[in-house]
Amino acid sequence: MRIYDIIEKKRFGKKLSEEEIRWFIRHYTEGSIPDYQAAALLMAICINGMDAKETLQLTLAMAESGARMDLSAIRGIKADKHSTGGVGDKVSLILAPLVAACGVPVVKMSGRGLGHTGGTIDKLESIPGFSAVLTEEQFIRQGNEIGLAMTGQSADLTPADQKLYALRDVTATVESIPLIASSIMSKKLAAGADAIVLDVKWGDGAFMKTREAAQELADLMTEIGTQAGRKMSAVISDMNQPLGMAVGNALEVKEAIAALQGNGPADLMEDCYALGEQMLCLGGAADSPETARVLLGQAIRTGAAYEKMLVWVSAQGGDTGAIQDTDRLPTARYRIPVPADETGTVVRIACRQIGTICGMLGGGRMEKDDRIDPAVGIVLEKKCGMRTEKGEPLAVIHANDKKRGEEAAEMCMQAYQIEK
Repeated sequence: MRIYDIIEKKRFGKKLSEEEIRWFIRHYTEGSIPDYQAAALLMAICINGMDAKETLQLTLAMAESGARMDLSAIRGIKADKHSTGGVGDKVSLILAPLVAACGVPVVKMSGRGLGHTGGTIDKLESIPGFSAVLTEEQFIRQGNEIGLAMTGQSADLTPADQKLYALRDVTATVESIPLIASSIMSKKLAAGADAIVLDVKWGDGAFMKTREAAQELADLMTEIGTQAGRKMSAVISDMNQPLGMAVGNALEVKEAIAALQGNGPADLMEDCYALGEQMLCLGGAADSPETARVLLGQAIRTGAAYEKMLVWVSAQGGDTGAIQDTDRLPTARYRIPVPADETGTVVRIACRQIGTICGMLGGGRMEKDDRIDPAVGIVLEKKCGMRTEKGEPLAVIHANDKKRGEEAAEMCMQAYQIEK
């Protein structure tokens, strides 16, 4: 078998066999296929696509390219949730303790932010002392003891995907639905959960720009997971404006804590409830979405979800005092209001630009090794549909560099569209 023949076959739009796909993944992971030939195949896939069977085989080959988590020692149906990324998406911080408080174990490997999207691990690490590094033994023990464990992605998990994603990033082949689906699902399958709920976002702040594209991706990933023997569900959600009011690591942790105490913004809570319903149904804790929503609401009202977060943070070395008194979380030196330049109704917020501004302040990374400032970010005061008076704050910039904060405030003002 030759990589040249596989490239040529896909260049002409033909279907690759399971043997060809597995041969390519094995040899590229081992290093015997050079990047330039792998890039040629990725471009051919990007242009000509893959059918569902090819995509499943690609996913399985990548999932089997490295270590796989065996979570069978954890009691119950283990649930995981994955978001395709966005701005202000702190859902996992709320959803994990909320679902665990309702009796479904949540075991999750999460990633770091890159570009305009935030990462769950970066947010958790803004809690003093919190460790996102767990051995498999610690991960399993914590899953049994408190029903909740979250760790960073292991370097030996899906090495094929790690190599291919880095290559896609520099060859303009990221935005291919089969390649996106196989990348996400290979990691989810290797991570070992029994039930997986997908939050597939669309809009200005998401990878999928239209609802139709998001639905296509969701359907494909759900089919892959089902074929691989997992319980699957997907929710399509809007990312045309930031989710909730806070954007930035410690700021989002504060908002997540408030949400678990019953004070979360309506759009954020609706996303959490929609996903939580699916997780409880797949996990066997509820027989219908309606019953699941009642259980989730009770966990918030009784304080059980908030208490679960305290136990979780403590188990992973975090300072629970910073959860109980959020003033102890990292705080920026400067708070710079962004005034409205006219009176009217907010009709649009350039979501991706808000994420970019957070990165410019130091709250995100353009390269994977960039350092994060956990304190900086943006707190929105106005969202789409809200009225504002001229001079009233649209948002507040949290910055540790005053000049950079003032530049961010100007950019943030331009991200708002107001109509009289």
